[in-house]
Amino acid sequence: MSTVERAAELQGELAELRRALHRDPELGLHLPRTQEKVLAALDGLPLEIGTGRSLSSVTAVLRGTGGPGGAVLLRGDMDALPVQERTGAEFASRTEGVMHACGHDLHTAGLVGAARLLCDRRERLGGDVVFMFQPGEEGFNGAGAMIDEGVLDAAGKPLDAAYALHVTAGQLPGGLVTGRPGPMMSASDELRVTVSGQGGHGSAPHRAKDPVPAVCEMVTALQTFVTRTFDVFDPVVVSVGRLSAGTQSNIIPETAAFEATVRSFSARNRDLLRTGLPALVKGIAQAHGLDVEAEYAEMYPVTVNTPDETGFALDTARELFGPEQAVVTPNPVSGSEDFSLVLERVPGAMLFLGATPPDRDPSTAPMNHAPSAAFDDTVLSRQAALLADLATRRLAATAG
Repeated sequence: MSTVERAAELQGELAELRRALHRDPELGLHLPRTQEKVLAALDGLPLEIGTGRSLSSVTAVLRGTGGPGGAVLLRGDMDALPVQERTGAEFASRTEGVMHACGHDLHTAGLVGAARLLCDRRERLGGDVVFMFQPGEEGFNGAGAMIDEGVLDAAGKPLDAAYALHVTAGQLPGGLVTGRPGPMMSASDELRVTVSGQGGHGSAPHRAKDPVPAVCEMVTALQTFVTRTFDVFDPVVVSVGRLSAGTQSNIIPETAAFEATVRSFSARNRDLLRTGLPALVKGIAQAHGLDVEAEYAEMYPVTVNTPDETGFALDTARELFGPEQAVVTPNPVSGSEDFSLVLERVPGAMLFLGATPPDRDPSTAPMNHAPSAAFDDTVLSRQAALLADLATRRLAATAG
């Protein structure tokens, strides 16, 4: 029986697990109910299982008995988002203000499926597989925490490769696998600025030191800085998502503040942003005679796919699902991932898998993080099959 056929037999169980996870989403690093569901799903399999100390992670190691070999890591993230669900699904979130709007419930269930498939073929597996069930991807650096706790050393030997799949609620047709060598997803940083002046009456701004015009100037200057500093073929995105000042229209406030997300696709540009953006806002504040605090916080680095591993992964997907079912995407994605921290240390690839429901047009379907984002869980068997065969074939290549 082929991997795809065996995975199809697991589809019902995986969908049931995915929907149980979807009904009961949890945020951040501490996901006790999610961890419990994962441990229950892995119970009885020939795995060495450990849980995190500082977070609700699960690390499972499968020792292949098909001969000595290397080790491969497969990752699935488990946390949800602070989003109020509006899908109307029968299995919609039962937790107010929390939703699996990014498809991590599919990632978790799909990784369980890969574990099941690989345990079935343990005697033919020439090496070890590490299953990384990770909390806290959505801004909590769960991958970094798991690395600190030793996930990359769980097999007791160096990892030869690491792979992850990310589903999409739109843009890609259901079942389509995409990836690219080199930068796959952007680095993600934050700029946090507070400008301090002297409050006063709105009718007499000359008797105050108004921080509001300075902050407005800073926000527009950020965009000019991007267009006049960076090559358009090595893009940078700076978007101000929060801006606050004052209490009412006729009061000049003492402070004004804003926060921006900063995305880049190369180490060089990230270095320029780290120094250039704080210097820019400090210069504007000085010109206005104001004080400023500017914090540049580094979040996740660029997610860089190893060219050889990317080609291998896409070729594997084509062999499993057909030549038209895996394509090289021309451009990287401006979202960010803490799987980048794994790929800084281990060769590997982050791939995308279309999970657009069949009744939606991929070009108009609500995307990940939207309250109405919906995912077709029939792709779970495809996810499980691809992860399992990536591990199997990569270990075989290493042994050879």
